[in-house]
Amino acid sequence: MKTLGIFRHAKSDWNDARLRDFDRPLNKRGRKGAALMGLHIRDHTVKWNRILASPAVRAAQTIELAEEAAGESPPLTWDRRLYLASSATLIDLLREQSGDPRAIMLVGHNPGLEDLIFDLVPDDGSSPMRDMVEEKFPTAAFAVIELDIDSWADISEGRGRLVHLTRPRDLDPALGPQVEY
Repeated sequence: MKTLGIFRHAKSDWNDARLRDFDRPLNKRGRKGAALMGLHIRDHTVKWNRILASPAVRAAQTIELAEEAAGESPPLTWDRRLYLASSATLIDLLREQSGDPRAIMLVGHNPGLEDLIFDLVPDDGSSPMRDMVEEKFPTAAFAVIELDIDSWADISEGRGRLVHLTRPRDLDPALGPQVEY
């Protein structure tokens, strides 16, 4: 059995139109969400053996704030292939993992992370959390998938169970969608 954590970067700042997408930082709401989710991830009880993360500024800041709030820093590998990666690329990255760690967390971007959940968790009506992801996997959302595999090399579509899903708004309603009237 392997455990896969999926952590989408927190809300980014779009105020400086001159910045490349890769260089966009978090906004104030994103910084608050990243720290809150860091505490939640720590308290979730999975001990992450390895984190694979996009080096984009918003992903890096998400990890930094989450780890600072949680007081924990699992082994971290920056991998540029995670920047805007497709589900197929993410599966390939997981298959490459040496040492077969029990629990790996991916930190990156949509739509790849969301698509990875759809690819790993069967759409058979048995997962209300998968249905929630179909509605939206928002910034700073965190999901946990259990995989019935012995080695990451064996990861394939339809082999996972979505066992946990938390969005920032689940912990603090002020971090939910901004409603304008």
